[in-house]
Amino acid sequence: MSLHEDAVLVLKAYEDQTELRDLYLEHLAAHPDGVYKPCTAGHVTGSALVIDPARGRVLLTLHKKLGMWLQMGGHCEPGDRTLADVALREAGEESGIASGLTLLDGGPVRLDRHPIPAPCNWHLDVQYAALAPAGAVAEISEESLDLRWFPYEEVAAVADTSVVRLLEATLARLGG
Repeated sequence: MSLHEDAVLVLKAYEDQTELRDLYLEHLAAHPDGVYKPCTAGHVTGSALVIDPARGRVLLTLHKKLGMWLQMGGHCEPGDRTLADVALREAGEESGIASGLTLLDGGPVRLDRHPIPAPCNWHLDVQYAALAPAGAVAEISEESLDLRWFPYEEVAAVADTSVVRLLEATLARLGG
């Protein structure tokens, strides 16, 4: 199965945000290359909010290009087999947590479509949550200006609405 086929299956199974989900599916139907960066109509990306429920905190990266505190995430690459693989790979690369990250059960937590500079135009982000292993040590990557754990209650003060909504949806899925 190709990454494009996986993306379609994952999105068809995603039951929330139906209008946005359908927009993603229309994009993929119209663009066989719609999961990769060269697709100038926009492309699917994968991200993961790294969360440590035992300590009530999330790991955010200060994005080098955007200067914003965000979840880990990025572009699909040719070796990626699934959107979950993309999210987990990006979480590991950008957090520096080499092993032990696991995606929260249930598939994507949210979708977030946001504009980006031309020629790409749109990111159609499929957002997951990744559970940090006990004792996880984060290490800043070359893609970040900073990397920091934030208590849940501080996220709204440092991050944009999309990150806050992702945290809220993640906590709801965790049952708290």
